[in-house]
Amino acid sequence: MSIEQLAETAQAMVAPGKGIIAIDESTGTIGKRFAAVGIESTEEHRRAYRELLLTAPRLSEHISGAILYDETLRQSTKDGVPFAKYMAQQGMIPGIKVDKGTAALAGFPGELVTEGLDGLRARLEEYYRLGARFAKWRAVINIGEDIPTGTCIEANAHALARYAALCQEQGLVPMVEPEVLMDGDHDIETGYEVTEAVLRSLFAALYEQNVLLEGTILKTSMVVSGKDCEEQADIQEVAESTLMCLKSTVPAILPGIVFLSGGQSDELATAHLDAMNRLGPNPWPLSFSYGRAMQQAAMKLWSQDMAGNYKKAQDTVLARARANGLASLGQWQGD
Repeated sequence: MSIEQLAETAQAMVAPGKGIIAIDESTGTIGKRFAAVGIESTEEHRRAYRELLLTAPRLSEHISGAILYDETLRQSTKDGVPFAKYMAQQGMIPGIKVDKGTAALAGFPGELVTEGLDGLRARLEEYYRLGARFAKWRAVINIGEDIPTGTCIEANAHALARYAALCQEQGLVPMVEPEVLMDGDHDIETGYEVTEAVLRSLFAALYEQNVLLEGTILKTSMVVSGKDCEEQADIQEVAESTLMCLKSTVPAILPGIVFLSGGQSDELATAHLDAMNRLGPNPWPLSFSYGRAMQQAAMKLWSQDMAGNYKKAQDTVLARARANGLASLGQWQGD
């Protein structure tokens, strides 16, 4: 795929008023979420649940694409249409999570590095054949006493850049996701410093690996207070800090930035995104790539009565998508 096509896909991912739904939970993670609402985690239940999300009527008005898990990319609707094909027909771009999760960073207690570079080229080739047009790799940065270290930040930035280069070689737009976790009692200033260091390291690594930024999307955490911090920054402060951090680290040539919800409540994730877009114009479109904040309410409804609440659950997903679509334009009026 040419750089023009990669750039076109990247731009379509952050089309005005649209964002991305993340439904790429691993079998273990979705199992935990299902268990919490009393659903047995069978392959058929996982398939049916993802079909509920992807086939919500008019979803494509607010959703440009979805990040899928390996199992989901290989599954089909109950009518036998592969999910990737169904999405393409609806004008939504299929994406795929390709990392293998985090592991302890040897020699650095309390720090993690993401694995999955071995065999990645062949996996990406197959995912492209199965219909995926973008991929996602998540790095996790913990804030704590004397962490993160520069070594941890660099190891994760290097892996993200290697992954991104391999994606572009196979015609997939890389979504690079460095997540600075909210866990901890750090204040927003600390959150800012760490996020700034992580993004600087990431873009330096992307440059070193010859990754074409115009065919890349950044998925990042917002600059927030640690969730155990006594003083929680308000919506305006989060919006201003996040924007300042991004403007000082992210090149303007990037087609767009999408935020992860990272454990924020549905409403707060939307409010923060809306506030940032009201502070614009910004150098890049700012949109969303929410997982839990998009689907938690729908999962709860569906679990109570799979057949009876199907439409109600789909309506809930659509309402969340619409709210976040408006927030990505700075036009959300509150739910």
